[in-house]
Amino acid sequence: MNPTLDKLLGGKQGAIGLALLAALILVVFPLALDAFRLNMVGKYLTYAFVAVGLVLCWGYGGILSLGQGIFFGLGGYCMAMFLKLEASDPESTKIQSTPGIPDFMDWNQITELPLFWEPFHSLGFTLIAVVAVPVLLALVIGIAMFKRRVGDVYFSIVTQAIALILTVLIIGQQGLTGGVNGITDLRTLKGWDIRSDEAKLILYFVSAVLLIGCILIARFIIASKLGRLLLAMRDKEERVRFSGYDVASFKIFVFCVGAAFAGIGGAMFTLQVGFMSPSFVGIVPSIEMVIFAAVGGRLSLLGAVYGALLVNFGKTYFSESFPELWLYLMGGLFIVVVMYFPNGLAGLWDSHGKRWLARLRRKPQVAAAPKPVAVATSKRPTPELETTP
Repeated sequence: MNPTLDKLLGGKQGAIGLALLAALILVVFPLALDAFRLNMVGKYLTYAFVAVGLVLCWGYGGILSLGQGIFFGLGGYCMAMFLKLEASDPESTKIQSTPGIPDFMDWNQITELPLFWEPFHSLGFTLIAVVAVPVLLALVIGIAMFKRRVGDVYFSIVTQAIALILTVLIIGQQGLTGGVNGITDLRTLKGWDIRSDEAKLILYFVSAVLLIGCILIARFIIASKLGRLLLAMRDKEERVRFSGYDVASFKIFVFCVGAAFAGIGGAMFTLQVGFMSPSFVGIVPSIEMVIFAAVGGRLSLLGAVYGALLVNFGKTYFSESFPELWLYLMGGLFIVVVMYFPNGLAGLWDSHGKRWLARLRRKPQVAAAPKPVAVATSKRPTPELETTP
């Protein structure tokens, strides 16, 4: 196999696992689920972008970020700003006191579109901003933290604080961001109605293909020299530093990659759900995103996707079937996973699934027929009958 292709696919076993995941999300789910449920799975897949990034940052780099909701929300808000401007054309907003601006700005007596909103009239700029804005913020945080060797639990606390600050800022600036309600009533993308079932199906496939692309990028990083250095830094950071490597730069890079993945997920979430609000930026959603990676296995890219699907499916099922108990049931699920499956679903597969498959592959041996046993005969002559004289 081509070395580059081998890195992308993760060897034969990785290629099989990726093919199974692709078959599940590209074939099985679309054929087995109705439009409503498929759209929900599409929303779950947008969270998987964040979980894949966390596998790189936390599982391989040892960087536990409890603020990935920041980057998810920024990507989502960038896309929401473009969609909201398209929905706020002068014809659609002619009943406002100031036509041509988003409705929440008009409600807050803003009479002119803010300057930082202007570039989001362009779809090209928006697509770049979906990745660039989270990456730039991650770069600033990374330089401020890692260059000063702030890590471990202190870094986690700082990311939580930043998530809280950003949430308060978005809610406080209601006239510029939509406040606690967020940016809602998103209808079209370049005239294409994103609310129809056909559009949601197409957006689902776009999200699934982008997710597979992010997994391939992450696998390439892990299989490269950088991936080996990330593992070494996670286990013995000082030893890697004394070997002459710039540990801070490697951490900043992988942290920015995780932010880029999260930004893409946030943008696809906005397109599929039709709104973005600060409830996806704060501490609670950020911790839930870490749980997705933990349940799936923090060292497994594919496990992170399955973890995001399983946890969100559990939330949906428990909240629908047991509305008064679903929080306790979800808590119990997390406790069981942490106590009995510390390596997540991927660890469970490694310890039991492979053994089970190995047993299935063994051909049953047909018992051979027993060989006939030769009966020993005596070589003594047969005694003659005695006769009486």
